[in-house]
Amino acid sequence: MTLPSLSLLSQSILSGVFIGGMYSLIGLGLGLSWGLLRQINLAHFGFVFLSAYLSYHMATVWGLDPLLTLVLLPPLFFAIGVAMQWLLSRFLISPFNSLLVTFGFTVMIESLIQYVWTADFRRLQSGYGEEKFVLGPLYIPVPELLTLVLAVLFAFAIWAAMRFTDLGKAMRAMAEDGPIAAAFGINQRALSLILSGTCVALASIAGICFALTFTLTPTQIFSWVGVVFAVVMLGGLGSALGPLVAGVIVGVSEAVAMAVFAPSWAPLVSFSLLILMLLFRPGKV
Repeated sequence: MTLPSLSLLSQSILSGVFIGGMYSLIGLGLGLSWGLLRQINLAHFGFVFLSAYLSYHMATVWGLDPLLTLVLLPPLFFAIGVAMQWLLSRFLISPFNSLLVTFGFTVMIESLIQYVWTADFRRLQSGYGEEKFVLGPLYIPVPELLTLVLAVLFAFAIWAAMRFTDLGKAMRAMAEDGPIAAAFGINQRALSLILSGTCVALASIAGICFALTFTLTPTQIFSWVGVVFAVVMLGGLGSALGPLVAGVIVGVSEAVAMAVFAPSWAPLVSFSLLILMLLFRPGKV
């Protein structure tokens, strides 16, 4: 084993922080849905990639600035999230069955993406993709920096909303004890629709950042499920700041392992952290 140079190790740690921002941005909506709505929403990953492809299409075919899609796509996906939650509530889908139903949605979304954009690799070419800052020996790509900034902003914004607003307190009460919350006049149906729409809107933002950073292919949808699930469970279900911290820890751990050992070590590191968490602090996940 040959140890990497200090500059390579520093760049690897920085890259780990950036990929951790992506993990946390994807996991934020998933964790809120899982923790507060008691729904294991596998369709969340499908929505991330659908948003990525729509952002790619709007930028390359329509000629829109990719950052403009951050304004246009989240309201659309909010409406999709509301419709999905209405459908699940209408047919009284249980938490376990939500895993199966949303997996079906994910397969349908993957098929839709392949039908419209084919299974070929797609890359969003934009001026942002080539931009980077230089800080001494370190390179800071603009898309990755944007992802990290958005992950931090949304994590703290949702944390503040859940802690200090009446709407956030009502959602926490609903998740803690639904019947008691309803007895005090909390409209669980309306809150569930708002929360589901918000989670899917967050997925759309993550998808836009994903398109700015990575090459797209439909089969990637399922390759992100494992590590993001690990981040969500390490960060705590229903937590706003937990996925951010856990995402950075997992991202840095994977990056250092790849720099010191080999890229094949990355999944081993993330799932080892999850197993240790389950063994020593099972009540936290």
